[in-house]
Amino acid sequence: MERSGGDGEEKSKFDMLEDNRTDSGIESFRSLTRDDRCSTTSSVPDHQSGREEQDKLITDERLDSSYGSSSLTSESLSDLMGKCSVSGTRPEQGQYTVDYTEEEGNLLATVTEDGDTYLHLAIIHELETFTHQLINLFPKEILDIQNNLYQTPLHLAVYLNQVAVVKALVVNGACLELQDQDGNTPLHVACEHGRFECANEMIRQASPSMLTPVFETQNWRGLTCLHVATLHKHHRIMKLLMRKGVDLNLQEGTSGKTALHMAVELHDVDAVTLLLTKGANVDAAMLNGCTALHLAVGRQDAAITSHLCQAGADKMIRNIEDETALDLADGNDDILALLPFDDIQIMGRIVGLNF
Repeated sequence: MERSGGDGEEKSKFDMLEDNRTDSGIESFRSLTRDDRCSTTSSVPDHQSGREEQDKLITDERLDSSYGSSSLTSESLSDLMGKCSVSGTRPEQGQYTVDYTEEEGNLLATVTEDGDTYLHLAIIHELETFTHQLINLFPKEILDIQNNLYQTPLHLAVYLNQVAVVKALVVNGACLELQDQDGNTPLHVACEHGRFECANEMIRQASPSMLTPVFETQNWRGLTCLHVATLHKHHRIMKLLMRKGVDLNLQEGTSGKTALHMAVELHDVDAVTLLLTKGANVDAAMLNGCTALHLAVGRQDAAITSHLCQAGADKMIRNIEDETALDLADGNDDILALLPFDDIQIMGRIVGLNF
């Protein structure tokens, strides 16, 4: 693709990692719209389905990932696509059979001023057939290129809920650990936006050894995938992560909260019950020493207090201010009734003090 401004503006994919990057955030995709219509068309030779799909789908203009940019139009994308005969296949992992000229290869290896590759653009414009052709054509290193927002094609496919594309990218070796400008991995994105099927495709293709570092990765807010899913009350995704062995007691990086602390703060009884049932540490303490019981009592949440007590929560643990859950319940008879005192012995006989 040519742009006004002279030679050298278009760069090889292999050079783009040296570029300075700007930060806007994956939330920019909220601005993607279908309001602007156009009628440009292009085709992929020797692929009838590709021709039909592109003739139909390049009717909806969508902005690229750098949403404020004017560098990409549907006409320029159509021009790019029309110049290449994408007929490459990857019959086996690591083996490539491609059919394009050197000139076409160089064209495929270009990026926009926003760092988007052909693959980024095909995903953004929802050209699924063309996207799959590119995934089969490109080596793994190209699949993992990050644009100026540090988004890989996998980030975009998850955000836009393109399940088949997510599966194809992961099967062909796309990395699950790369983080966007907010520190989010593609799995973080799925956990935030409730993309269960996308999360499932990413997780099912990965071995436990591959998933552990992904599960432990914190975004720039200090949140792991489990924390994000908990905060957004995506219980189905929480269960998916649990089935794959996520550590339920991981602490977020700012105050040391576990998913259980977060569920308590949200008054999310279902999440609390789920976490406790799956073995979360009921007495895990934040950096300030507060347990989930401290938080539940402090918020006068009788239902969750009851669940925590039934799970064996220790009401005598002291936080950094030397307060126990009993201290925080002082004066609240409803909460105090849920916090039984321990039995004591007088002259060798047990005297129950439970109310």
